[in-house]
Amino acid sequence: MTQDPQTFTVGNAKIAVRHRPGGNPGLVWLGGYRSDMLGTKAETLDTLAGELGLSCTRHDYSGHGESGGEFTDGTISKWLAESVAVFERYTRGPQILVGSSMGGWIALRMVQELNRGGQDDRIAGLVLLAPAPDFTHELMMPELTDAQKADLENKGYFEEPSEYSPEPNIFTRALFDDGEKNRVMTGPLDTHCPVHILQGMADPDVPWTHAQKLMEFLPKDDVTLTLVKDGDHRLSRPQDLDLLKRTVTAMAGRMKEGA
Repeated sequence: MTQDPQTFTVGNAKIAVRHRPGGNPGLVWLGGYRSDMLGTKAETLDTLAGELGLSCTRHDYSGHGESGGEFTDGTISKWLAESVAVFERYTRGPQILVGSSMGGWIALRMVQELNRGGQDDRIAGLVLLAPAPDFTHELMMPELTDAQKADLENKGYFEEPSEYSPEPNIFTRALFDDGEKNRVMTGPLDTHCPVHILQGMADPDVPWTHAQKLMEFLPKDDVTLTLVKDGDHRLSRPQDLDLLKRTVTAMAGRMKEGA
């Protein structure tokens, strides 16, 4: 699907959405930090949805891709609210959330929010690629340099080079402060659905042990962890995309069999 996106306003930003109509369980893509819905994995998921006759919904967070808003105004709470708004506006019936990196954190928080609102039957499953829940607290805070801490305190942000873009990554104090309010790895998580985690063991950004740790917080769920020995953070090689397609197809098949 390459046509222009639909847009609607959430808060103070216009959010761009691409929605493929189809059957259930639908697929919902949740991208990572500074990624967009036209990336390789998102496009692969949409194509797969077409092949399987399923709906597929993807959007860009504010400050990302085709959506409006300033990137530096973004927080987990803001991007979560946008994701829930897209979910409630564009999807019907059970959905499989497919979250990559930060999108894995957003997916887990979405489950909590939907469950709290009595919509626990809306999530049929989770497929999490290199999930980075609580990354501000768990992965970044312990590694901050004194200079970065000083920049957060004095300037309200710090920059660091990005391996994936010529533009530096910008991390704001608001992102860190808000991240504390959205931590999910603080006690048992009950998603009420199957969870399949795909994680590269050569991931330089999210260590595979983080995925292993996440499993410990999902004691009641049917959780599968697939480790890709030579997989990096993006998991966008042809063999990685094939794994993603097999995983989503299998989960959707299970949902249809149990319907």
